[in-house]
Amino acid sequence: MVARKKSQTLTEAELPIMEVLWDKGVATVSEVAEGLAKDRAVAYNTVLTLMRILERKGYVQHTKDGRAFVYQPVVGRGEASRTAVRQLLNRFFNDSPELLVLNLLREENIDQQEIERLRGLIGNE
Repeated sequence: MVARKKSQTLTEAELPIMEVLWDKGVATVSEVAEGLAKDRAVAYNTVLTLMRILERKGYVQHTKDGRAFVYQPVVGRGEASRTAVRQLLNRFFNDSPELLVLNLLREENIDQQEIERLRGLIGNE
């Protein structure tokens, strides 16, 4: 069995934590845990572990405020989404934005109005 490669993009468990930090700007582990949606309640120790992983990955940094560590995002939402799209392009679409767009157009239920809006955006580039 081969060990799973560590993801440099946000995992499903890490993204909600980053959403809380992006919304708050800075927060302690307790504040992040409280900020998670009630249907996504996560134990303090789990949040702490995920915050440490995010720090190792370079997404957050902390400072000490008394006994508490206060975390803040180092990577913004836009940069995180661009990194995820680049990884998606690399892994599944041979680094081809065209293949990604064609896949979306073929597989997703896109109405005519949205297609026209996309054409307008492409025409303005």
